[in-house]
Formats: sequence, C-alpha cells, structure tokens
Amino acid sequence: MLTLATLLQDPSLELELLVAGADGSLDGAALWVHNTELPDPSPYVREGEIVLTNGLWQEQTTAADFTRNVRRAGAAGIIFGLRAQTPETPQALVDACEELGLPLLEISTRVPFTAVTEAASALRADQRRDALVGMVRRGDALAQAISHGAGASGVLAVLRREHELPLAVVDRMARPLASAGAELSAEQRRLVAEGLARHPPPLEVDLAGEQGRATLFLVGAVGDTDAALVCLKPVTELSRQEQDALDQAARFLSLEVAKQQAVQAIELRFASELLDMILSGTRRAAEVPDRLRAFGVDPTGELVVLTTAFADGDESTLPGLSETVGSFFLDQSLAVVVAGGSQDVVAVLQRPRKELHELAEALLRSIAQRFPGRRAVVGLGEPAATAQALRQPLIQSREACRVLRRRQGQAVASFNELGTHRLLLGLQDTETLRNFADGVLVPLREFDRRRDAELETTLKAFLQYDGQYAATAAALYVHVNTLRNRLAKITELTGRDTGRTEDRVDLYLALEADELAQG
Repeated sequence: MLTLATLLQDPSLELELLVAGADGSLDGAALWVHNTELPDPSPYVREGEIVLTNGLWQEQTTAADFTRNVRRAGAAGIIFGLRAQTPETPQALVDACEELGLPLLEISTRVPFTAVTEAASALRADQRRDALVGMVRRGDALAQAISHGAGASGVLAVLRREHELPLAVVDRMARPLASAGAELSAEQRRLVAEGLARHPPPLEVDLAGEQGRATLFLVGAVGDTDAALVCLKPVTELSRQEQDALDQAARFLSLEVAKQQAVQAIELRFASELLDMILSGTRRAAEVPDRLRAFGVDPTGELVVLTTAFADGDESTLPGLSETVGSFFLDQSLAVVVAGGSQDVVAVLQRPRKELHELAEALLRSIAQRFPGRRAVVGLGEPAATAQALRQPLIQSREACRVLRRRQGQAVASFNELGTHRLLLGLQDTETLRNFADGVLVPLREFDRRRDAELETTLKAFLQYDGQYAATAAALYVHVNTLRNRLAKITELTGRDTGRTEDRVDLYLALEADELAQG
C-alpha cells in the first residue's frame, strides 16, 4: 500500500523524516503523488495525495501560507526536494508543518522526483496484484464452500479467515440464514428486513442498542434483493479491502439464495398440486397419500387442515407468509405441507397432540411477530380420517378463513363453529353445487358472451352492496338507469326478481355455490 512510511523504507529514495505529523499520518493510505510549485495548490491537489515540491513558491508566498493551503486540500504530507539553490529544507516550512501536524519528508539532491513517482507506481502495482490474487483465492474458497454444500455459514467462514468481522446473513423475511461473530435478536433481524423492503435498500441500518449502525451488503437472486450480508460495523469503519471482500461474498451468497429459492419453488409447486389433487375428489384421491409422504407427512393417521390469511382489507397474501407458516410448524417439529395461494396459505399436517385451537393461536402469535400491525386469521376444518377424505376439511378450512376475514374480533374458528350458509353449501357434493349454480347462472353467462353485457359482474356488485342502487352504479361506473336495465335483464333471463328477498337468496347462493364448486 502506498504510504509515507513505505516510501521511507525504500533506501533508493534517500528520504529523511523531518516532521512525523499527527499520530498515524505516516501509515495512512496515500492516494498518489502530486508535483507542484504553485503558491496555492489546493484547487488541484486531491485529498490523500503526497505533495512533491522544490520550494519555488517561496518567491510568491510564505512557508506558513503554502503549508496551510496544502493542509486545506487534505494532502497526506509534503516531500521537499533539495537542490543546489536550496541545500537544506527551510526551517519556516518545518515549523509550519509541526504546527499543523502535517508530515514533512526531505529528499536528497541525488534523487529526482520521478524516482518517487516510479516507487509509488510499483507500490500501487503490488497492491493491485495482491488484491487481485486475494480476490481470486477468496473466490475459489467461496466457490468451493458453495459447491460442497457449506451454504451461507461456509461463506462466512471463508470471510472470517481474512477479516475478524462480526457478520450475519438475514433474508427479507427476517430469518437468520447464518452468523459468525454476531447474534442478532428477532427485533434486529426485523429492522434489517424492513431495510431490505425499502426501494432502494439503505447502505446502513440502525440496529439500536449496543450494536449501533450496521452495514448491509445486498444479496440478490433473479434481480431482487432477497437477503443481506450484515456487518455489525458502520461503513466508515470498514477498510476498502474489507468492503471488497464483503461485496464479493455477497455475490456468492446470491448463488446460495438462488439455490434455496429454486428448491422452495419446487416444493411450492408440489404443494399446490397436492391441493389440486385433494379438490379433484375421487378422481385423483389415490395420488394424495404418496404426495403427503413426499413432504414427510404420514397419511395413515388423522389429518387436519389450517388456512391462514390476513383480515379483510389485505386482499392478497404478503411475501413471506407461506415461509412464516412453514417455519412455525417446523419449529414445532411437525411435518407439514404448506401451499400459498393468492389470498390464503393452506397447511396440511397429521393431527397434532396439541389442541388445534391452541396451535392456531400460537401460529397467529408467530405471524404477528413477523408482520406487526397486521391482523391474521386461521380457519380450521374438521379432522380427516384418511388422506382420501381431505377434500371436505380443506373446503371447510378455507371457508372458515374466508368468513373470519370479514368478521371483527374472532381470529380462530372451525367451519362448524361459524354457523354460516357456507356450512350448508359445504355439505353438498361438487356435482350438486355445479348443477344448482349452472341452472341459475348459465343464461347470464351466455348472454354476456354474446353481448358483452357484464350481467354476472353487475349481479355480484348489486348483492355485494346490499341492493343499493346508487352505490352499485358508482362501483360499476354506470348510470343508475343502466343498472336498472341490467337488473331487469337478469330477472328476465333467470326468472328471479332481483327486487325480492327470496329470489335474491337464490341468486346469491348460486354465486356462492359456483365458487365452492370451483374449489
């Protein structure tokens, strides 16, 4: 590394130290060397450069002013070159450097400034070569750690061989992936995850307490920020070499995160296929036990289904809910199949020893820690005696969750506890539901297909807004007269008057039955 101390150690330069400057000045990294005879070189000298001068500025300014200008530029120090006209370094320059704490070296008349430049170039070349060799060796070690399955912990172990830094890896769901020399609390991991959710993510986060500020090195897979390599030091306390090493490690961690995401994507696809198998009824029931075994769930005993979602107002599941649910059951040492949908997360597992409501309450507490301020609900289905009998509990669980999302206060309930019309519909087989729904809705759909009239959409909105004409028309962005004409056509096609409660019940149940039949 180029420093005044390394230049002093080169005997060919014949340098002599006159003023050491402030503590550590000689060992501080120097940017480059700058030859100048200007009385005020501050506009041209970069911070960290070593100023080379023969003192020709003495005819235009004093040593004190020249030194102050050099100091103002943030130079690393001054090398004064002796010449025949100036066989000794001016005492005024020595005194000024002493006063300002600026290092001052003297070079003999036998050595030109070009020798200093050549020495600086050689040091720079050695530094770059060493950095490149170190990066290649570190890259080989990181690649070996990843390829041998050491994971994120192996990456941190490679880093710790070179730099004794407190490190941790945290993903965007606030899960700890690895740590070395640092243990983050759940709250600190949450602060890191919140930082990763910002656009763009910050360079540092305040972890509060004794930890203070920590530097984040982003770990991405497929273009997104999925995790962070966290160094429990602010970036200002990290050397350039440490920052480069951490940045390189973060890139290798991206490979590990991408691998984990690929595995999770495969598991999620298989889990979603399992739900399709269950909902298909007897047609694919024989395939369900083998798929459960693939996830470690024993299909021979009683099975239960829990469906989790955020309450009304959060129309879709947040990223990380499926992972949070899966992690909860794994922490409970329960084998589980977790499938995340657009609006809920379904968990299928063998009936646990713990009472099901108690387990659901514990799950909600775990979700609340991960998503503070969000209200979640859990719907429960009745236990299934066999894997082939899971269809009804799955429908019940999802319907219970759907009802709970609309109700205030209650967060956990089984389907039978809710006392809703969906309970009656859920007792019917798919064919019965389909026949009833089609008998009412097919005429509307045929008319919509021919005329693009949006009758079914209008009916859903009208029932959603409790038959209020103004509110329904506003929601559909149509005039009230247009709404009345559409409702009249619905009455004509279905034989059910949208103004009568009895007929409205038929229309509403048809829509609900259609949704249930589709699973």
